[in-house]
Amino acid sequence: MTEEITSNQFGSAPDVNIIPWWLLLVYGILALIIGIMFVTTPGITTVLFLTFLGVFWLVGGLFHLFSLFVDRTNWGWKLFLAIINIIAGCLILSYPLYSTFFIIGFFTIFIGFWACFIGGAYIFRAFSTKDAGTGILGVISLIFGILILVYPMAAAISIPFIVGGFAILAGIASIVISFVVRKEQTALGT
Repeated sequence: MTEEITSNQFGSAPDVNIIPWWLLLVYGILALIIGIMFVTTPGITTVLFLTFLGVFWLVGGLFHLFSLFVDRTNWGWKLFLAIINIIAGCLILSYPLYSTFFIIGFFTIFIGFWACFIGGAYIFRAFSTKDAGTGILGVISLIFGILILVYPMAAAISIPFIVGGFAILAGIASIVISFVVRKEQTALGT
């Protein structure tokens, strides 16, 4: 019993029975395929991804709207979310190409302002706590944000490649982890 408490207290190993290994493998393969698509054909993949997002928002809005018939708590908020989701979904599905440029452009500018804000906060924190490491991170974040805001087109063009790179890394990691989990689940006899 002491051994069980000790291993749980220090978080030695996660429970490998939470997710089946094959589900991790499928997730890894799908993430790898999506990542390769973003890197090799970034334009069409981004348009398809945002079209899928439009369908997701439209269906989500309809679910929020229909949920009012079942549960009237927070009806104002649910109605607001339903209307916003339905409008956004319909706009994206009606104008997928324009929506792609708008959303990517908005996202790029948002990231630029957010990086400047975080950089400023880190620099302020560095001066108040006399922490050079935080100051360096703040300066890097501020420079990154300013570069994004000065060159938004270059930043917007690079977003699909960055997303694709992260998806490829996540896919490879998930595939590797799935085989580790499979080995652990086989050793435990589950």
